[in-house]
Amino acid sequence: MTIRVVEWSTGYLGRMAIEAIDARSELELVGVFVSDPAKIGVDAGRLAGLDRDLGVTATDDRAALLALEPDVVLYTAETETRFMGGIEDFTEFLRAGINVVASGPVLLQYPHGTIPEEMITALADAGREGGATLHVNGIDPGFANDVLPLAMTSLSRRIDLIRVGEIADYSVYHQGETMRRLFGFGQSMDTLPPLLRPGMLAAGWGSVVRQIAAALEITLDEPLIERHERIATDRDLSLLACEVPAGTQGAMRFEVVGQVDCEDRIILEHVTRTADDQAPDWPRPDRGNGCYRVEIFGEPEMRVEFTHHDSGGDHNVSGMLITAMRLVNSIEAVVAAEPGFIYAKDLPMITGRGLMV
Repeated sequence: MTIRVVEWSTGYLGRMAIEAIDARSELELVGVFVSDPAKIGVDAGRLAGLDRDLGVTATDDRAALLALEPDVVLYTAETETRFMGGIEDFTEFLRAGINVVASGPVLLQYPHGTIPEEMITALADAGREGGATLHVNGIDPGFANDVLPLAMTSLSRRIDLIRVGEIADYSVYHQGETMRRLFGFGQSMDTLPPLLRPGMLAAGWGSVVRQIAAALEITLDEPLIERHERIATDRDLSLLACEVPAGTQGAMRFEVVGQVDCEDRIILEHVTRTADDQAPDWPRPDRGNGCYRVEIFGEPEMRVEFTHHDSGGDHNVSGMLITAMRLVNSIEAVVAAEPGFIYAKDLPMITGRGLMV
């Protein structure tokens, strides 16, 4: 059975998704939503940077796209600054009987304990009403800290502690607004960046900790614990995204911790540097300048480092690509799932079936 797909947005992630949809034989691209007037009427293949037309032109006509009665909307539009707009879109699609696979808002990866239960119930009810399913995932939060560690726990006899995290050099990270405003790089050490205000870390990554706990059937203490450290750069740094003057914030380490009876059991960690020689006592990748790391302490003890890069060695580009592919390759399983919400812990194994040619 061919699954009819509408791609919602053609930003960096959306363009990769279009090419990925075209590569899968069970998927058919039938529509593309754009918000940029300059893209209206342009063929999807050209928007994706392909050297050919796909026979599908982009539009900003929502009603026309829903009238196509697609099986699924692959939603890669920006949602972190328009959370309620995303929720409204998902509700409309689900009630219309259209499945949704989305890259955000990331807290919907596993929203229990993060947003009001009535909001979760309303989305699930919209899905059941329309006979459609919603799945939100990515890489982080997502595969690197939900699917990967949970797969590893299948090898355990006893689990004492799970630590999942990203260790990365952000000197080549492209997002200037995120780097300066949210993370605080290049800003005064006297000013606490928005990301580190009480409750923000748990809002952003608590879904990871809670989903692992739910999959392992343990009840965490509430609220989740937030910890962080920051250090100033000792010299001026010129990054791809922003300038980091000497004396301003140059590196950050944070944890979101799930405890049971006041004992750490699940830890989500991020170690972020803007120069390789910063914070030498903080965790470092075994190789290269960035990785996702999963450590499981118990019997046996296990550790895996997951790295990626594109053919040119760029891990920023490949980070977007693996996010897009995780979503695209999940479409068939989401469409087959029971209506409502489905989380990474509940999906069957997703593979790259059909991609080895």
